[in-house]
Amino acid sequence: MSDRFRGFGLPTRLRAGDGRLVDVLVAAAVAVPVFVPLATAPEVTPLGVAFNLGTVVPLVWRRRAPFAIALVVACFAMGVSLHDRPGQALQYGALVAIYTLAALGRHRWQRWGFIGVLVATIPPGALLIKKNDAGEFMFTLLLPMTAFLLGTLARTARERSNALLERSAQLEREREALEREREAEAARAAAEERARIARDMHDVLAHAVSIMVVQAEAGPVVVRTDPEQAERVFDAIGDAGRDAMAQLRRMLGILKEEQDHGERAPQPTIGTLPGLVEHVDRTQVHVRLAVEGVARDLPSDADLAAYRIVQEALTNTVKHANARVAEVRLRWTDHELEITVTDDGQGHDERDPGWRRGGDGLIGIRERVVACGGTAEAGPLPDGGFRVFARLPYAATVVA
Repeated sequence: MSDRFRGFGLPTRLRAGDGRLVDVLVAAAVAVPVFVPLATAPEVTPLGVAFNLGTVVPLVWRRRAPFAIALVVACFAMGVSLHDRPGQALQYGALVAIYTLAALGRHRWQRWGFIGVLVATIPPGALLIKKNDAGEFMFTLLLPMTAFLLGTLARTARERSNALLERSAQLEREREALEREREAEAARAAAEERARIARDMHDVLAHAVSIMVVQAEAGPVVVRTDPEQAERVFDAIGDAGRDAMAQLRRMLGILKEEQDHGERAPQPTIGTLPGLVEHVDRTQVHVRLAVEGVARDLPSDADLAAYRIVQEALTNTVKHANARVAEVRLRWTDHELEITVTDDGQGHDERDPGWRRGGDGLIGIRERVVACGGTAEAGPLPDGGFRVFARLPYAATVVA
């Protein structure tokens, strides 16, 4: 709907199209009080009829050219007033034209220039030519000013309404943009959560399966040579399987949201590393845990990451290194936790290339560390063996 049709209080069906119907109806309404008196007027001349027509007919185009129509109607109204054969009790057409100019005039100078000229010319015309008394003069002066004021108020109301509509539309666009941003954020969060769960499942399964495979391969030999050691091997296989099943159930329970939060097993943390080290130490790899400095509180994501880093590093040691001895060293500094996992194994070719070209295990370590705002590196040692080194800050860091 065009802005020029707002603020007039007309039915919606009358505001349709370009407003021609509205203008025709307004012109017809003005014509009634203008032409009905022609039947009873004492003096009617063809020129008088033409002047009266000139104050009515142009109103049909008042919306399309408010300023031009106001000038035309004003000229004819002046003719009606001066010729007076017949005159008009009120200048109906002129009042409508002034209102329309004030309400719909396109330029400020047209509106105020017109009313300024009108106010300047009415006093000499009314007092010197028409010989109005004080009451008639004030009526003649105030009536067009009132029409102009009403048109200005209609313009102000329409502009305010349009501003509110535009503001409402802007708020709606902002709401839709915010909704899209929330949906995108939810999608990103879901993707990050899927990636995190995938890393957790990889760490759990890779660690447990590696322990079970190594122990199972050594089992037949130990059964024949050392029955007591064979019993410990089978216990380690069972413990690894049970631990893997427990952690998988916990993760699947989170995915399905079928369990209450209080019933779920807690996430592994750096405090549970001694149990992990003891579990791996029961294999053919002897693992030692060393701690330096005073332990600090870690953010929850860094706490879990510390456990997973050590778990993945020891899994690689058991699975690929053919090592006999490994060491996990935790060093608590003033600002960060340093984690170092070393072994004396030879290391398979896929360990270092896997870190650099996309192997899930060591790449997963790096992703966890970077997500916590830290750094990580891995590679063979100069004198043999392999080292995984990571730094985790104590303060939570947001990574873009």
